[in-house]
Amino acid sequence: MKQQQRPGEVDPILADGDEPLSNMSSNHYFGDILQTRLSRRSVLRGSLATFVAGAMATRLPFSSAFAAEGSAAAAPSLGFSAIPTSAADTVVVPEGYRVQPFIPLGTPISGNMPAYSLASSGDDQAHQVGSHHDGMHFFPLDGSSSDGLLVLNHEYVEPRFLHAAAAGLAMDRSGFPQNEDGSRDDDQVLKELNAHGVTVVRVRADDQGQWQVVEDAHNRRITGLTPMRLAGPVTGTEHVMTQYSPDGSMTRGTLNNCAHGVTPWDTYLAAEENWAGYFANSDTEIDRRQARYGIETRDTGRYQWHRATSGADEYVRFDASTRGASASDDYRNEPHTFGFMVEIDPRDPQSTPVKRTHLGRFAHEGVIFAPAEEGRPVVCYSGDDARFEYIYKYVSARPFEVATADGSLLDEGTLYVARFSDDGSGEWLALAPGENGLTPENGFADLADILVNTRSAADHAGATKMDRPEWGAVDPVTGQVYFTLTNNTERGENQTDAVNPRADNVFGQIVRWQELDGHSGTRFAWDLFVLAGDQDDSRDLTGQPLDDAAIFASPDGLWVDPDRRVWIQTDISESGMNQGVYEVFGNNQMLAADPESGTIKRFLTGPIGQEITGVITTPDQRTMFVNVQHPGATTSAEAFASDDLNGHWPDGGNAIPRSATLVITREDGGIIGA
Repeated sequence: MKQQQRPGEVDPILADGDEPLSNMSSNHYFGDILQTRLSRRSVLRGSLATFVAGAMATRLPFSSAFAAEGSAAAAPSLGFSAIPTSAADTVVVPEGYRVQPFIPLGTPISGNMPAYSLASSGDDQAHQVGSHHDGMHFFPLDGSSSDGLLVLNHEYVEPRFLHAAAAGLAMDRSGFPQNEDGSRDDDQVLKELNAHGVTVVRVRADDQGQWQVVEDAHNRRITGLTPMRLAGPVTGTEHVMTQYSPDGSMTRGTLNNCAHGVTPWDTYLAAEENWAGYFANSDTEIDRRQARYGIETRDTGRYQWHRATSGADEYVRFDASTRGASASDDYRNEPHTFGFMVEIDPRDPQSTPVKRTHLGRFAHEGVIFAPAEEGRPVVCYSGDDARFEYIYKYVSARPFEVATADGSLLDEGTLYVARFSDDGSGEWLALAPGENGLTPENGFADLADILVNTRSAADHAGATKMDRPEWGAVDPVTGQVYFTLTNNTERGENQTDAVNPRADNVFGQIVRWQELDGHSGTRFAWDLFVLAGDQDDSRDLTGQPLDDAAIFASPDGLWVDPDRRVWIQTDISESGMNQGVYEVFGNNQMLAADPESGTIKRFLTGPIGQEITGVITTPDQRTMFVNVQHPGATTSAEAFASDDLNGHWPDGGNAIPRSATLVITREDGGIIGA
């Protein structure tokens, strides 16, 4: 049958990977972001001045806490010359640095090493690097800084740049080929599922410093089809029983893997972020286990995988409608097996990935661990990347012991959610049976019920509504915790307070805090590290506007390196990039900040239509890996139909744009950023 796009088949919010607003609680608001985009300057010049004065009054408890922990911490050097913004279809780094594009979508890593091609099959894609590179970590082999396992997430796919059948169709970044009856070709669905997930690939630098893929037994793809084990309190409960796993012990695949985490026992955690949009559900009544995550009554999913022509079980499961006599006869519970952190052991290619349910079920952006201490609990933090959602912390019940530590430490403990107060203080609220009103009388039967309904439990406990919490990072010396809050275009002017300074803010901010009783405690002191924006509407740590070398918008990716440089990556959306209030920022970028002075300098700008995301260095800090996601995504449907793409990175010429990793080194072989 003729392939064609069917406009209007998929909710546009789901098509863009976002969730419908689902937090209707009356909880306190945190950030502040804005209905009016083009008239904000006249409002903010006055309101920011008021904020800066007010912030100084609330900064005292925060500053005192930081002084106690960080007074002996040395400030890192930012020895590079800041670069200007750019709107070019290329990657720009400072003078004295060089950059190598590496492992783009379709790079072969295993099997018979199938070469990249739009015509490659779904099976081929299971042996190739996936799409839309995101969170990433380098696991050195034998301590090497030139040989190791690079592990990276693949958040989602852009089908028009994945299938030969898309050529000539008027298809935007969210579109996909369909048959006339609305069904989908099986092999296209298979290819899209296999382009999701995680890549584990051995990489090595040659004598000239060029990095290469090494054919190796470690190399593998974890995809949207990979069998996975459930672990923790939700395992085996009625919430996760399905036709595939009637005992509720297993599921298949991981999706929308955004940021990541690295455990103290050296395994990798992949986040499941905007997973809810992949599911259809035609039931007229949908309970909170799905409704609170944005699943509404609809017969559509983001890619319509459930409409694959074969009706195969691995595709039908994306329809969560009630069809059988019990949960073991259909996939009504399939969405309840997503929204977790997935643990992967990159050094054991035969290992089964594990979804750690005690870390909570929500739109995980990633997870970050506090430095592990022998004999102390393991502590990690995670943000829920949706409008008005929350920041969480997990504290293990058992202490960390180097000799025996493994993923089971994440299966028994306490999950907390953050409440931020106007005076710069904060507290962690336990999401546990009997605490903060989480009782059967209030609708929370037990711990599994709380964890499957993490958002609802946080609502009831009284957590602070945040503005899309994205990546987090922990200062390895002071223990300060940073989180990016990228934006929230739904917050109104009457929702401002001491920690919600801007009622008209499309730019986002970065919050940081110091735990007052150690990372496992329940009290903290917070402040804003930076208000992102242009020179009119931004403020640095000292209360001054950002200069041309530092302006940025929509902070997303975040990492604090071993020398304490705070690396900030941006994700201005495709719909706003290089337009209106965002025009001054150019393409998405990466910057480095001094955590002591607040100085920020632009280090990298990416090509057209992309997001800069994911950053890590080798142990010697002389090679940095950074990901470029969805280059060329700003190509319109009409331009795609006429093969008039607005971006061709990394191959140039008339090539289809592909997500890829950057390898960045200094010409003098020095430490990156120093």
